[in-house]
Amino acid sequence: MGISKALPIQISSRTEMLLQQIVRGTTNPYRLVRRAKLILGAVHGESNSSMSRRLELDREQVALWRKRWREQSEKLAAAEQQQVTDKKLMVLIKEILSDRPRPGTTKSFTVEQVVQIVAIACESPEKSDRPISHWTPKELADEAMKRGIVEEISPRSAIPSAHIS
Repeated sequence: MGISKALPIQISSRTEMLLQQIVRGTTNPYRLVRRAKLILGAVHGESNSSMSRRLELDREQVALWRKRWREQSEKLAAAEQQQVTDKKLMVLIKEILSDRPRPGTTKSFTVEQVVQIVAIACESPEKSDRPISHWTPKELADEAMKRGIVEEISPRSAIPSAHIS
């Protein structure tokens, strides 16, 4: 079974200019720059194998990013038809070239909850009728649940808050 030729990618001159800005940007993350180079290479007809060697990526990664770009090409074209600003188009391009959220645990607490837990850690434990001189992670977690700040929190999750003096 032979290697199939990758489908070509076509972009507007405006999108190409924005991708070039990403590549030339000195403060852009390395992954973003490499992915922008990958798309530009695909636009200019470079093979997945060639890009794989040049960008030091697996061929599967090159194929994945080419596929993701193609899947979003209609969205890009629609944005350009709506004459969005270069700034908004750049945000869309960076979004397309960004990693997707990975599976795993999500953030369990809101900023407000964390602030309230930190506030407890800054209080004297005696103020909460705790017979201790310093907060322990377990005591802090128990107090946060007692006050209804969180339904559930492990002592381990309360540790960063417990170390604030």
